Amino acid sequence: MFLSKMTFNQSSLFGQIDDLQDLAIIERPIRRSLKTAEEIEKLTVDEDLNDIERAVYLLSSGQDVQRASVVVNLPNLVRQNPAETFRRVVPKVREVLHVAGVEMQLAAAGSFLTILQDDIILIQTHTHSILQIVLLNLDHRDTVVSNAWLETLLSAIDALPKETIRQEILNPLVSKAQLSQSVQARLASCRILGKVAGKFESQIVKKDLLPLVRSLCQDVEYEVRSCMCHQLENIARGIGVDHTKAVVLPELVELARDEGSTVRLAAFDTIVNLLEMFDNDDRTRVIFPLVKAFCEKCFKADEAVLASLSFQYGRLCHGLSGSFTEEQHLWFLEFYKKLCILGLHLENGHCESQAYPLELERKYELVRKNCAYNFPAMVLFADPKCFLSELYPTFSSLCNDPEISVRRTVAAGFHEVVKLLGPNVHYIHKELVALLQDDSLEVLDALTNTLQETLELATSRGEGAGPGRESKQVSVPDLIPALAAAEQKAAASLRWRVHEKLLQRYSCLPRIISGDQIYFRFLQRMFTIITTNNALPVQREATRTLCVFLRFNRKLEQRQEIISKVVDQLAQGRSYWNRLRYLDLCEIAMELFSKSYFCKHFLVPALELVNDPVANVRYKLCCLLPRLKSTIRLPSEKPMLQQLEFCVRRLLCREKDKDVVATIRKTVLELDKIDMTEPYHKRHERDLLDQNKEKEENLLLEMEQLERQQSEGKLTTDKHSEKKRKEMKKAKLARSRSLSSHPTTPKMVNSDKPSKGKETDSGPGTRRGSLLPLNDDTMRSHHFSTTSTAMSTTPSASMPVLIRSNTTNTLEHRSNGSKDTQSRKLSIQRKSNSFGMQSGRE
Repeated sequence: MFLSKMTFNQSSLFGQIDDLQDLAIIERPIRRSLKTAEEIEKLTVDEDLNDIERAVYLLSSGQDVQRASVVVNLPNLVRQNPAETFRRVVPKVREVLHVAGVEMQLAAAGSFLTILQDDIILIQTHTHSILQIVLLNLDHRDTVVSNAWLETLLSAIDALPKETIRQEILNPLVSKAQLSQSVQARLASCRILGKVAGKFESQIVKKDLLPLVRSLCQDVEYEVRSCMCHQLENIARGIGVDHTKAVVLPELVELARDEGSTVRLAAFDTIVNLLEMFDNDDRTRVIFPLVKAFCEKCFKADEAVLASLSFQYGRLCHGLSGSFTEEQHLWFLEFYKKLCILGLHLENGHCESQAYPLELERKYELVRKNCAYNFPAMVLFADPKCFLSELYPTFSSLCNDPEISVRRTVAAGFHEVVKLLGPNVHYIHKELVALLQDDSLEVLDALTNTLQETLELATSRGEGAGPGRESKQVSVPDLIPALAAAEQKAAASLRWRVHEKLLQRYSCLPRIISGDQIYFRFLQRMFTIITTNNALPVQREATRTLCVFLRFNRKLEQRQEIISKVVDQLAQGRSYWNRLRYLDLCEIAMELFSKSYFCKHFLVPALELVNDPVANVRYKLCCLLPRLKSTIRLPSEKPMLQQLEFCVRRLLCREKDKDVVATIRKTVLELDKIDMTEPYHKRHERDLLDQNKEKEENLLLEMEQLERQQSEGKLTTDKHSEKKRKEMKKAKLARSRSLSSHPTTPKMVNSDKPSKGKETDSGPGTRRGSLLPLNDDTMRSHHFSTTSTAMSTTPSASMPVLIRSNTTNTLEHRSNGSKDTQSRKLSIQRKSNSFGMQSGRE
C-alpha cells in the first residue's frame, strides 16, 4: 500500500516537472523576441531631425516597421509641409513600394486615397505624381494589392477634376484595355470605364468610351465580358435614354445569349436595373422574350443562375408589369409559384424536401429564400384583391417550408404582406399563429422585429363585414395562446436578447386584446419573469411591460390587485433582488403615470425601503430620491415630502455603509437644488404632460364607471324582463288550464273532462295565475293563441269558436273604448278563478 502510494506521488511529481519544462519551452520564443542592444541601436533615430528628414531617413535605412509608420503618417506630412513632402518623401515612398510587402502596399493605398480626398490644395504636379504611383501598382502580381490600388483609384475619381481624369486616367486606359494586356488589367479597365462615364457629358462618353466598351463586351475571356456587362448600367446612364436604346440594348441582348452563365446573369441583372430606361415597345418586343427565354433556360439546366434570378424576380415583375398582357402577367406569376416550391414535393397537403445532393439542395433553399424575400412585391404584382386565389397557397407553403432560412425570411417580411392585404388580412391569421408557434427561435426573432406593427394591422384591419369579421373572431383565441407559447419558448432558450425584445413588443397588447385577456393570460407571467428570470435586461423589460398593462387596465378591482401584488411580491419581497426590481418599477412608473397616481400607490412603499437590511437597496433608493421628490406636489402632498425628508435624515444619521453614505451626501445637494436649477419652461412642459396623464387616468375611471352602470342597468333590465317573462308564462298556463277544466257556456258541457292528474296539477298553477294582472295586450293575444292551440286537441269544435268570438269581441270593445270590455274581462277572470278553486278542491 505504501509503495503504491509512493509510486503515485513520484508520478505526479514527474508530471509537474514536465509541465514546468513545457512552460519553459513556451517562454523561450518570448525571450528571443526581445530586442538586443544592437537592434535597439538600429531603431534609434536622432532627435534633432525634423519630420521630413526623419521620414526620408527611415525610408532609406530604417526597418520595415519604421517604413510602414512613415507611409501611414504620410497624410499628416502633406498637411504640414506639402511641397517638401512631395519633393523628398513621396519619391522615396515610390522606391520603397517596388519591394514592399502586402501590408505596406495596403497602407500606402489608404494613405494616397486620404491625400486625394482630403481638403488639401494640390497642384497638378502633386496629383500627377500620386496617380502615377496608383496606376503603376494596378498591375501588381498580388491580386489583393492590385484590387486595393484599384479601389483607391475608383474612390479618387469622385474627387478629381474632369481634366485631370481625362489626362491622367483616360489616356493610359486605352492601352490597358487592349487584348495584349493581362486579364487583370482589362478587368480594371472595365471598372474604370464604368466609373468615369458619369463624370463626362454624353457626347464625350459616346465618342471616347463606347469603342472601348464594345471591345471589352466582345473580349475572349468570359470574366472580362461579365465585368463589362455589369458596367453597362453606368455607361447607359452616362449616355442617356436615346443612345442606350441604340447602343447598349443590342449589346445586352447579345450578352444575354452568351455561352457563359456568369455573362448571362450579368446581362440579366443589368436589364433589371435599366428597366425604367426602356419604353413599352422595347419591353414588349425585346425584353419580355429575352427574359422569358432566360428564365426557362435557367429553370431547366442552370441551377447556379436561379439564385440570382429569384433574388431579382420581384424588381423584374414590378418593372415590367405596366407592359404585360394578361397572358404574360399570368406566365410570370406561374413561374414564380414554381420557384417557390423548387426542390419540394407535396405530400398530404404539406411540402417536404426531396432527396437531392447537398449542394443542389442548398441552391434550391436559396431560391426559395429569395422568393420569400420577394413575396410582398409579388402580392403587389398579382393585385392584393386576388391574393386568396392566386398567392395564398404559395404563401402558406413558404410559411411552412422545411428550411428555417425560408421561414425566417417570410417572418421578416410578414408586416409588408399585412399592409398590402388591408381589410383582407384575415386570410393570413393562420400563418401568423403558425410562425409564432414555429419550432425555430430564429423565425420568432425575425417576426418579433416588426411584431407590434404586424399585430396592430392584423387585428385592426380584419374587422370588415362578412367572412372577415368571423375569421378575426376565430383567430384571436388562437393568437393569445400563440403569443404566450412564443414567450415561453424564448424564456426557455439561452438567447435572452430575443426574450427581451419579445417582452418589449408585448407592450402593444393593450391595443390588441382586451384587458381581461391580458390580466388572466399574461400578467402573472410578468410577475414570474420579474421574480425568477436570471437576465437583468429581461427582468427590467418585463417590469416595463407590467407597468404598461397596469396603465391601460380599465377595471379598478384588477388595478388594485396588481398594485397589491407589486407591493407584496416586489417592494416587500423576501429577496433583495425583487426589492431592487421594485425601484426599477418606480422609475418606469414615474414615466407612465401621473405624479398624483404615483404618489398615491408607489411612493410610500419605495420610501419604506430606507430600512432595508441590504445596502444595495438603500444605495439605489438614495440615487432615486431626487426623482421621487420631483413627483410630490405641494401643498396637497406635504405629508409625503415630510416622509421623504425623514428618510434622508435617517440615512444621514444611521447609515454605516460608506458607499450609501457618500451617495446620500451627494443626493442631499441635488435635493436642495432640485427646485432652483430647473428652468421654468421645462417645469411648465412637464406639468402639462403630467396633466395630460392625469386626464387620461380620470378618463379611464369615468369609462369604467360608465361601463359598470351600463352593465348594471342591462343586468337589471334582463332580470326584470326575465321575471316578467316567467310571470307571463305562469299566467298563460293558469288561464289555459282553467279554461280547459270548466267550460264557461252550456255548449262546453259536451266536451271531454280532463284527467285527474291534470286537475291535481292545475290547482296550484291556477291559484298563482289568478293573482297576476293581465293588462298587456301582447300577453293577452298570446294567451288566446296558446289556448286555441291547446284546445284544438279536444274532439269538440265548439270551444275554439267560443274563443275566437271572445277574442273578436274583446278587440271590438277595445277599439270602441266602451266599459263593457272591462266588465267582461273581470267576469271571465272571476269565472276562471272560481273554476280553478273548484278544481283545486276536487
